[in-house]
Amino acid sequence: MQPNRIGLFTYHFSDNFGAVLQAYALRKWFIDRGLDAHFVNYHPRYVEEGGDFIQPFNPKYWRMNLKILYLKLSHTKSILLGNKEQAKRFQSFRTEMLGVEGKRLEHLHELNDLGDKYRLVVCGSDQIWNPSEQKGLDPAYFLNFPGKQVAHRISYAPSFGRDILPAAFHQQATTLFHGLSSISVREKSGIDIVKQLSNRSATLVPDPTFLHDSYQELLTISNEQREGHIFCYALRTGQGIREACEQTAQHYNINILSPYNVHRRWQEIGETVYPGPADWLKLIANAKCVMTNSFHGTVFAILFKRPFLVIGLPGAKKGLNERAKNLLAQLGLSDRFVEGDALDNIVARLEAPINWAYVDECRQKMKAAGDTFLAEELAKALAK
Repeated sequence: MQPNRIGLFTYHFSDNFGAVLQAYALRKWFIDRGLDAHFVNYHPRYVEEGGDFIQPFNPKYWRMNLKILYLKLSHTKSILLGNKEQAKRFQSFRTEMLGVEGKRLEHLHELNDLGDKYRLVVCGSDQIWNPSEQKGLDPAYFLNFPGKQVAHRISYAPSFGRDILPAAFHQQATTLFHGLSSISVREKSGIDIVKQLSNRSATLVPDPTFLHDSYQELLTISNEQREGHIFCYALRTGQGIREACEQTAQHYNINILSPYNVHRRWQEIGETVYPGPADWLKLIANAKCVMTNSFHGTVFAILFKRPFLVIGLPGAKKGLNERAKNLLAQLGLSDRFVEGDALDNIVARLEAPINWAYVDECRQKMKAAGDTFLAEELAKALAK
């Protein structure tokens, strides 16, 4: 075990703005305290590339294999048709700002005895506990490795992605929870899930992006100059958010800028732009207002104090609204959530004043909870 060495497990590898920025924020917390924190370069192929087909001629697994096929096609599309310059910006961010290095690890057995190499190992944040259709729960993201388990192992703000964990995963999750030294989660619903399945208490902490008051380091390296636009950050669907953006753009006579998303299957909303992570932040900071259906789009609209609305995901995707709604409730901002099929008076709702002083007070309490949890667990780890 090396002194003061911290290993981090999360989705640091995704070309997704929220994923890389929460990874940056978590590592920065440890770096700011003079610690050697780095990401274990665990990047399983199932997460974005689909992984291997499961008994392809067995009809029992048709749904899983359909998901695998979809991911394989999406990944191929991203490589062949995605914006090459944007991909380079993400890779540069991972190298320069996340410090990611070393061989890519794809399988659990490659993590043998990993828990013997660190003082502290942290899994989180992001939706690392949201089971995938083809893999289910990954023991690696619960820090359940083969071999010796000497390091202090904790979760920091992982999300289940929705307010319930499907029953099919209950037994496995129960076992995995008991392998962690301490547990924290990002949503209140996560506390209930952990308690129900393991009878253990989990601490509510904020997403790591809320552990910092300023992102000036990243804003400074951006060359983005555009301002006064509607920043539209839509994931999973353009339904609802399109109408909200168009109403607002017509009222103010301003442009809509939408960052490129390789998974977009809907018609362009406004003008598509191709920012890297730092430029994405700058576009939010310089926006007249923000429209989003994304958790991290919501986070940075709040951090940069931009007028914003969160447009709810519709239909079968409604359960994914839990993350943003929970966050808004914690900050006294529940009125900023708009159901995707209730888009009357969008401009009036957008222009409703926000008590930023109260929001900051709540945010500082959340930040203190995160700081306290990490500091206490770090102290336990260093005392070993």
